[in-house]
Amino acid sequence: MTSINLADRAVDLGEWAAATPQAADEFAAAVRTWLADNLVGEFADLKGRGGPGSEHEFFERRLAWDRHLAAAGWTCLGWPTRHGGRGATLEQRIIFHREYARANAPARVNHLGEELLGPTLIEFGTEEQKQRFLPGIVDVTELWAQGYSEPGAGSDLAGVSTTARLDDDTWIINGQKIWTSLAHVAQWVFVIARTEPGSTRHAGLSFLLVPLDQPGITVRPIQQLTGTSEFNEVFFDDAATDADLIVGQPGEGWKVAMGLLQFERGVSTLGQQVGFARELDNLVEVAKGTGAIDDPEIASRLARAGIGLNVMRAHAQRTLDRDVTSQAGAASVSKLLWANWHRDLGELAMDVVGAPSLIGPDTTVEGQVNDITDPEHVELDDWQRLFLFTRADTIYGGSNEVQRNIIAERVLGLPREAR
Repeated sequence: MTSINLADRAVDLGEWAAATPQAADEFAAAVRTWLADNLVGEFADLKGRGGPGSEHEFFERRLAWDRHLAAAGWTCLGWPTRHGGRGATLEQRIIFHREYARANAPARVNHLGEELLGPTLIEFGTEEQKQRFLPGIVDVTELWAQGYSEPGAGSDLAGVSTTARLDDDTWIINGQKIWTSLAHVAQWVFVIARTEPGSTRHAGLSFLLVPLDQPGITVRPIQQLTGTSEFNEVFFDDAATDADLIVGQPGEGWKVAMGLLQFERGVSTLGQQVGFARELDNLVEVAKGTGAIDDPEIASRLARAGIGLNVMRAHAQRTLDRDVTSQAGAASVSKLLWANWHRDLGELAMDVVGAPSLIGPDTTVEGQVNDITDPEHVELDDWQRLFLFTRADTIYGGSNEVQRNIIAERVLGLPREAR
């Protein structure tokens, strides 16, 4: 694919953003029309494909779809136009995510770059870093992975032990990261490493940008309950990256990492909730078809799921409107709400489907991107995959226990947990 001219794109889309604001319904109609006109032909059967637990599905074709979005100016909507974004308002970004989810468009492959690293570089990076990396995120020619969790420090980011030392003009990195989503298809990884010997906890950490295709890095996919492998463990054995590929100053890694996590739980969560609503609606239809809806307990659990979805939506709106005491606390509440709700929906789905939920169809995975998973394994149906993968929802991205500690200690001011 020919690389997008970001300067031209910024001018065109900048004029669009600076014009008299379109009414919300007009903008929504424009998004709907474009999606309807483009989710056809080679992209038609990508609807509903991909996402957590299903990242193996049609990966290369979903990558082509992301690049198609980029060419039309639908990536990095909220970024400033000078960095290749669309300069969209908060309302427009919410509308886009909502309409994208309603169209059942395929899961994006560039989330870590577009929603996490890009905004972090815009906030904390040097001009040279922005010029080097932002264009590849906008046109989806470079994919990113996140090197945070470690075997001994899963949700406790301050406990990382991966080290990096500066040797002339190069950082030399040693250690291991785990649960690294999509590292096997990414070209780069942003890494939190300890750069000050003898430092502990939040001090002495740095945020580094590291190329994955080098002799000092080994990426090993981890097979999941679903039989697929979108998480990985990544080993750094004297891996190298240039001295100027540090975001912020040495020792400021914690500040940069926390800034990134705020971006992680932003506008895109509203689109996520539209997907959740579709799952719930589909499950209600299954319950009607199987007769499970006539069970008072099942009916009550479905009703409670609907209430929980409304609570999530209200919290997200308050957070985006900054109508909260602590943004850190709001992000933790958001994670607790959606992770536990989604896990419970998976359990409810098994009860609604009943005995057939224990039997899988005799098919194989199509579009698998990694070669460590047995290509002959039995594929799961949507409800089985939902149940199995959502067991991890309350762990990845910060476990329930860590989120509750954040709320207790940083928001409510309760005594710190004994270590």
